[in-house]
Amino acid sequence: MRRKTLYYSFLLAYVFVFICSFLIIDIWTSDRNEHIIASEKAKFLYDSINVINERIISGQFDNISDNADIKTALDTEASLLNSHIHVIDTLGNVLYSSDSIGNNQLREFDITDFGNNYYVINHFYDIYDDNYLTVALPVTNGFQTAGYLLIHYNTKEFDNMHLDMRNTVYITFFFIFLLTLIILIVFTVTVFIPLKQLSTAAREYAKGNFTYEGLSDFNSDNEIGKLGLSLEFMANELNSKEVDERNFIGNISHDFRSPLTSIKGYIEAMKDGTIPYEMQDKYLNIVLFETDRLTNLTENLLTFNRWDSKGPHLDYSTFNINTLIEQNLASLEGKCEKKSVRLVFRSGSDHLKVVADKDKISQVFYNLVDNAIKFSNNDSSIVVSVTTKGEKVFVSVKDTGIGIPKDSINKIWDRFYKTDLSRGKDKTGSGLGLSIVKSIINAHNENINVISTEGVGTEFIFTLRKA
Repeated sequence: MRRKTLYYSFLLAYVFVFICSFLIIDIWTSDRNEHIIASEKAKFLYDSINVINERIISGQFDNISDNADIKTALDTEASLLNSHIHVIDTLGNVLYSSDSIGNNQLREFDITDFGNNYYVINHFYDIYDDNYLTVALPVTNGFQTAGYLLIHYNTKEFDNMHLDMRNTVYITFFFIFLLTLIILIVFTVTVFIPLKQLSTAAREYAKGNFTYEGLSDFNSDNEIGKLGLSLEFMANELNSKEVDERNFIGNISHDFRSPLTSIKGYIEAMKDGTIPYEMQDKYLNIVLFETDRLTNLTENLLTFNRWDSKGPHLDYSTFNINTLIEQNLASLEGKCEKKSVRLVFRSGSDHLKVVADKDKISQVFYNLVDNAIKFSNNDSSIVVSVTTKGEKVFVSVKDTGIGIPKDSINKIWDRFYKTDLSRGKDKTGSGLGLSIVKSIINAHNENINVISTEGVGTEFIFTLRKA
């Protein structure tokens, strides 16, 4: 069974509202129109018989039956008004009739049958076969009611007027329907179809098909178009993240598997005698080196695991950034000597204090210089400089190593990411160092940037708040 969609529910509601509106308007306007036409006609007839009473009957009620001139005048008025006129006394005797009434009397006539109105619509005591609009006007003689002046108008004459009014309503309703239909079509083209495309794309993305191109032709001039482009951008980012995740798993697997393989191989070789006893110290040092790699990788993973979604917890203090840098450079001299790399430190001030977490900033600086040493060429220099601008302190670490490819600049901060160029040189790295660095700097609400040219070198610059 096909599921009902929002759009088809909307269409059903639209058709239902249209039919109900048409029926309500048709029934209500018919009754309303008939009432309006009858009221207007009754008022006109009432005003007319008032004039007839004043001009023709007033003062001559007793002479109506014998006065030919009065009858002629009443005949003329009846013809002009396209109506029937009767004059009766209080007993129902017909004194004048513009048409023929049986027995010339209306014994059943009762003015109270009119209620609070001055007119009724009926067969008038079954005198007429059709419905007639009857208006009654009391005729006085002296200070007493002598009789009634009645005028009857066939309601069939209302049909044409009623039909004209209904046609006007129908035409108006048709144009309103046409307008709403145009709006519905525009809504379908500009809202429903794009939303359906968005829904289809969302389902494809939910299945993991991030290469789905159903939103490539979206118009970005409206909110739905912008939503579509945002969804497509999100899918591209997720696709990129999926690739990065696969690389992440591959990298961490490689970084764990390589030292474990080495450790296992060397231990088995020593155990079965492949490596002689006198050579074991050499290979035990290799095993120790590989365990240090695993320890470093594990510690970095534990570091991330300890941090919550807001990053590391910071313990702010005021300290001399130059002293911190000199201490870290001293601890790295041994690594530099192995590659004949020279460390150069430049600062514009001997006593430059900053406000930050001293241990975390030390970790940032150590990681940046350690990276620079790994990727520097032999017999090269690494320049560390500290400058100030306003309330900010800028710390720069610049090497002349292999550099970072342009397409990898934005990815170096990702966990376990390593460029292809770095894999040949970075034997001990876990791919977590720069990710830790960025997390620490971001937690300080500071910035870190990288400038790099492949084959020329790389410079990392981060800021701190001056004390």
